[in-house]
Amino acid sequence: MAEENDFQPRPGRIRSSRSQRAKPFIAQALAAAQRAGGGISRQGLLRSGSRSTFGRGRVASVRANRLLTGRSRLVTVKTRVVRHTARSSPLGAHLGYLRREGVTRDGEKARLFGPETDDADPKGFAERCEKDRHHFRFILWPEDAPEMADLQGFTRELVGQMEKDLGTKLDWVAVDHWNTQHPHVHIIVRGVAEDGQDLVISRDYIKEGMRARAQDLATQELGPRSDLEIRHALERQVEAERWTQLDRQLARDADRHGVIDLATDVAQQPDEFRSLKVGRLRHLESLGLAHQLGPGQWTMDEAAESTLRELGERGDIIKRMHQGLRERGIERAAASYVLAGESLDVPVIGRLVDRGLDDELKGTAYAVIDGVDGRTHHIKFLDLDATGDSTPDSIVELRKFDDAQAAPRRARRAL
Repeated sequence: MAEENDFQPRPGRIRSSRSQRAKPFIAQALAAAQRAGGGISRQGLLRSGSRSTFGRGRVASVRANRLLTGRSRLVTVKTRVVRHTARSSPLGAHLGYLRREGVTRDGEKARLFGPETDDADPKGFAERCEKDRHHFRFILWPEDAPEMADLQGFTRELVGQMEKDLGTKLDWVAVDHWNTQHPHVHIIVRGVAEDGQDLVISRDYIKEGMRARAQDLATQELGPRSDLEIRHALERQVEAERWTQLDRQLARDADRHGVIDLATDVAQQPDEFRSLKVGRLRHLESLGLAHQLGPGQWTMDEAAESTLRELGERGDIIKRMHQGLRERGIERAAASYVLAGESLDVPVIGRLVDRGLDDELKGTAYAVIDGVDGRTHHIKFLDLDATGDSTPDSIVELRKFDDAQAAPRRARRAL
């Protein structure tokens, strides 16, 4: 009689995706690599997915990321590489706008600072950049900027670390802005390396390495985030109408079928942020962006990220319009706001309330007009020049016209 072997079944909990963990180790490893952006080459070798293989800073990006932990201070970095063409806006005009009045702590006109000066020459820097192929624009948002001792000193230390990572001295200027809820720094870097060649920075360093260096420096200055700080930061995100860190974590929690399993399991270590995640999903459900499948099981709508980003932008525009009207002593109900002014086919006539850069990286602009039609219009433009040079309270008119290439453009003309 053949010898019998004991058979031990290992079922998962009903409707649980955790039973899939019984798959062979190699399958788990490959799945983890793919989730991290890697995969398998035709030769059977593990590859790193979309990792950049071109430009300076590739190795430094990996090293910098190893310094980060879940308690690291948070810093947001946005980057744009601006090519110098005949149609691009002059760098001098951009630097002039960054130095406008009202952006500093004391409300005075801002001054550029550099590696060794608190009053860098904007004209000289723009002239040095004239014959370059491109330049870099960075915006740096340390989450705890108000608590930092010296934002300019922090910027100098960060750029100094970037020079070590990129293996070249950098020619740069910067300005710190304190006129928003989140203080930030604009950094402009010439697109030329120390040897006179075009400065090409690895995509990985731009996307991850610079942010990791900034977060490490902020953590060194302020210390790691406490449990209470982390929880308070996440609590503020539960009902936020924008794409948040909590949303990113929920997206990572989803299995390959898109199911987010938050049901309690006595066999697993409890998720300390479960209540916050459930609260966030219930708020997204009220917006039609999440759906509950069963007890503790959810899915997020495929368009959740794009929709939340649009809601965030809409909220920023409403705040901008409200602030502009309040500064002019004008009272208007939010119901009178027109946020899609760029789609209007009829001229808009009214009083100029405010104008400025809509996206300080791209250079796109906006104008807020208190229209004679009783509505307040927020209108977007391709650049700041298209908004004219009228001062607030001027009577202006918006018209559409075609440029030399017959491409529709928008212009605002003073009456």
